[in-house]
Amino acid sequence: MKRLGISVYPEQCTEAEWKAYLKKAAAYGFTRVFTCFISANETKEEMKERFQKFCHFAHDLGFIVSADTNPTVFAKLGASPQDLSIFHEIGVDIIRLDGCFSEIENVQLSYNPYDIKIEYNSSVDIDMENLLAAGADRDRMCMCANFYPQRYTAMSLKRYEELMGRYQKTGLLNASFVSSQREHTYGPWSYCPHLPTLEMHRDLPIDLQTRHTFALGYVQDVLIGNAIAADEELAAMGASRYDFVRFKINPATDISEIEKKILRDDIHASRGENEIMLRSSYPRIVYKKETIAPRPHGRKTFEKGDVLIVNDNYKNYAAEVLVIRETIEASDIYNYVGHLQAHEDILLPCVLPRHPFGFILEAEK
Repeated sequence: MKRLGISVYPEQCTEAEWKAYLKKAAAYGFTRVFTCFISANETKEEMKERFQKFCHFAHDLGFIVSADTNPTVFAKLGASPQDLSIFHEIGVDIIRLDGCFSEIENVQLSYNPYDIKIEYNSSVDIDMENLLAAGADRDRMCMCANFYPQRYTAMSLKRYEELMGRYQKTGLLNASFVSSQREHTYGPWSYCPHLPTLEMHRDLPIDLQTRHTFALGYVQDVLIGNAIAADEELAAMGASRYDFVRFKINPATDISEIEKKILRDDIHASRGENEIMLRSSYPRIVYKKETIAPRPHGRKTFEKGDVLIVNDNYKNYAAEVLVIRETIEASDIYNYVGHLQAHEDILLPCVLPRHPFGFILEAEK
């Protein structure tokens, strides 16, 4: 099951602000909230009071609360791998470790009597297989990537896929961060305008970041790293479907109603014979009795991101849908029906052979 989450840093905003944010996110279907103990510049007693109130309120709204920690936080709170009672008293559901303990201590952490999950950093090399082999309780373990405030320092797609693919084999739940594009957001520290896991996501619309993260197939949870996200961003994430890849497209001005119907229909699956185009053949069966009238397009070539439908000039294949991946020579057997919106092409490699995909027309936003 795919879940959405936000981040809240109570020391960076008023109580009224974080309460309103939690309520709004809950209304849009968000169920996880991340916070940070590392940046809390308070005494143990002050931290306990502030975060108890926060966790209680979040739980009442149905949120699972994860808190970023490290060995220094443990020492400050008087906790240890053998004693997580203070975290239980505060109300934390997941302890994220931004710094690891020894192997035997990590095993001990997983056997805490409070059923608190221990979350490991999936942006770094950790021998999780060895930890599991050493007897750690898989049911109380999960993973979560880093976020990166500094531009150009977040993970490359290549490194992300390398590490996430490795951790995927453990079967542990994994999470990743996306970033609000709203101005004047913050993170654990006051200056954190963007907090993505992947550098390529830093300036993209948040719903595209989220759809791409889920489409990559490595994580079950996606969290907004910075706060406070705009209402329309929460709404867009909450309204999106993540069961398979759907491309947002700008439809052609002369697109026909039957062509719109074909694009909106969830019947598309990649044939996958080549890298030139993403090809969906099933519509030619479903819509074989329909007329796909040829329409002039005035193009010499079709470019990456163009969306085409085969017309009645090639009747045996009429109604097939194509998304162009490489420049090809234009032909009158194709009707030009639209183009992928900016940056939507990052989703193209995520559609594997025989996998379903779909479209979101601009007017449907």
